[in-house]
Order: sequence, then structure tokens, then C-alpha cells
Amino acid sequence: MRVEVQRMNENYGIEARNEAGKTFIIDNNKAGGGDDLGFRPMQSLLAALGGCSSIDVISILKKQKLEPFDLKVIIDGERETGKDANLWKTVHAHFIFKGTIPKEKAQRAVELSITKYCSVSKTLEAGGTKITSSVEVLS
Repeated sequence: MRVEVQRMNENYGIEARNEAGKTFIIDNNKAGGGDDLGFRPMQSLLAALGGCSSIDVISILKKQKLEPFDLKVIIDGERETGKDANLWKTVHAHFIFKGTIPKEKAQRAVELSITKYCSVSKTLEAGGTKITSSVEVLS
């Protein structure tokens, strides 16, 4: 696996590109001297958690023939303060399903992803992050 990052401008704008040529923009906020063109690096970790866990959850529920459904994940995090590198202290992922998914099946799929399958959640936990989750099912 390889990712390349390339500076885009005279400030902090960076384009990240994967092996397939897919890109996303990373930048600092205006208060930090950036142009706010894209995700800040620590936001990209939260997005990666949401993406990784969503893929797991969708896979688990597809195997149970529980489609179709919509899925949105809202992720909130709190970072440490007063350190040179302010890691994620706590992260909460709220999964919102829309469809005919039984809530207990949705909860189990989320639990399996966060605690067992999602490499991003395991990476964050290895750094000391406490990850919690909740599930909402809308019909």
C-alpha cells in the first residue's frame, strides 16, 4: 500500500493520492496559517474511523441479507491538551441507520466492527483513545 502527499501551495495545502489516483485535500485551518481547503490531519483520522467501521458494518449486514439501508456515522472526538502531540482522548461514533434493520443486529454489527474488525479503531485504541459508539435506527 502506498500513499503520496504533495504540497499544493505556499501555505499548508496538501493533496494526498493513493495508488489508484484517488485524492483528498489536507490543510490547516485559517487560525493555524492554512487556507482551510480540506480536512485537517486529525479530522482525517476520524473520517478514516467512520469509513473503516462503515465498511465493516455494511459487510456484516450484507452477509445477513439485511439490505437495503442507508447509513450515516457522526463522529465526535476530544483531544488531549497541553502536549506537543495532542492525541485523541475520546471518540464517540453515532451510527444512524435508515431502513428495516433490526436494532439489535445493527448494534451487534457496530460492536463487532469497533471492538474486533476495524483496523483504524484498533490503531486509535493502541494510542490510548477511548472509543464509544451508539446506534439509532430510523424507519
